[in-house]
Amino acid sequence: MTFRLYPNDKTLTALRYHRKLHKDLYNAAVNNRFTQYKIFNHKVDYFEQQNCLPAFKDVWIEYKELPSHALQATLKRVDFAFERWFKGLGKRPRFKSIRHYSGWTYPDCAGFKVESNGEKRKVCRGDTPPGELFKNGYLNLSKIGRIQMRGQAKYWGKPTTCTIVYRNGKWYASITVDVLDQVLKPEILPVGAVGIDLGCNSALSITDGENHQQIDAPKFLRNAEHLIKKASKDKRRKRAPNRKKKIKASRRFKKAQASVSKLTRKVANQRQNWVHQVAAEIVSSNSFVATETLVVKNMTSKAKKGKHKKQKAGLNKSILDVGFGILRSTIKYKIKQIGGVFVEVPTRLVKPSQTCPKCGHQHKKTLDVRVHKCGVCSYCQDRDIAAAEVMLCWSKGSLPGFGTSLADAELPSSTVNTRKTAGSMRQLGAKKRQKSVEVSAKNELRDVETHSSGEANCG
Repeated sequence: MTFRLYPNDKTLTALRYHRKLHKDLYNAAVNNRFTQYKIFNHKVDYFEQQNCLPAFKDVWIEYKELPSHALQATLKRVDFAFERWFKGLGKRPRFKSIRHYSGWTYPDCAGFKVESNGEKRKVCRGDTPPGELFKNGYLNLSKIGRIQMRGQAKYWGKPTTCTIVYRNGKWYASITVDVLDQVLKPEILPVGAVGIDLGCNSALSITDGENHQQIDAPKFLRNAEHLIKKASKDKRRKRAPNRKKKIKASRRFKKAQASVSKLTRKVANQRQNWVHQVAAEIVSSNSFVATETLVVKNMTSKAKKGKHKKQKAGLNKSILDVGFGILRSTIKYKIKQIGGVFVEVPTRLVKPSQTCPKCGHQHKKTLDVRVHKCGVCSYCQDRDIAAAEVMLCWSKGSLPGFGTSLADAELPSSTVNTRKTAGSMRQLGAKKRQKSVEVSAKNELRDVETHSSGEANCG
């Protein structure tokens, strides 16, 4: 759950100071790893840097104000970046400026305390008369203070971690909580089952086999594009920063940059709000959803040199404007949250847009053909609706000429798997516990050997 923070002048200064210290620690840890390997051919790991934190604090005494667990989480962030680089999942770790360092993490409750129950309004305690309400909760951060926050969580439980994020001139707190499964899953699941096809003209084509529904793409970016272009043109006329020539950005450039950021942020917020509303409406009446497997990164790749370069650029912009990735992932996690089934239909095998949902005959169609008309069974339907019907029939095992396997519904996405193999705070805790057990076993063995040698000497 993400909450908006409203710090006063004192806590705002402390937040900025802590953010700078964590940024400097991140850069120092990255530099230490590269320097040790380049000069001494020594590969530094997370545990070595963590054990050096007390000596580091003795030299840089300002870090004694920061909680140790938060500093360890920053070092873990460095280790995570290097692990991704080694596995080919990310680029080479780089030094970060204060502009590109978002915030820091408290990995346990020792560094923060939440005075809220996840709701926007809660009853005051103490001498406040019953019935008098206040809208906001509070977040207590170690060495920083008490900060007012605003937000609402759908489910609430015991807070476990807290990440402080600075984004677009505003402060946020992303809090993870442990929620009971009985709270997440409703007593009665919706009985509906639908197939969903994603597109650019109709963002979602939904069908349950009998009833069909199409939701038009909102086109938030297209509608605000002229304003963004105008603001960007004004920004280009201002004095931009240049590090090589040691030229600083003018105040007018910063003001113009803030205007562009405000417009793009508004578009992103509108899209995110629309996605959550659509996903919540689908999940409210359906517990079984089938949709195609999409690799948005490949779909929106740049066109090769040729005639249709501008057309491909426009198609990429339309795909990103709808938000295929966030729309699909939001529906998926909401379905999983209530205990439903989310099926990913293998697109290359089934070919929903080329397959007839009634007879299973496949006929290749170009993108300009928007109506499906089967030459075998004469079934005529909108192309996107027909594709949604194909996916629903395949997931139920009733598509002629095709088998199905619901094992795909239970498998997590490849992105989640690759991220987990790169390391996490949970894996780090398990490794620490294993290391402590090994150390205890060695100490016990040493005590036994010392006792035995002492008895032998006495004898």
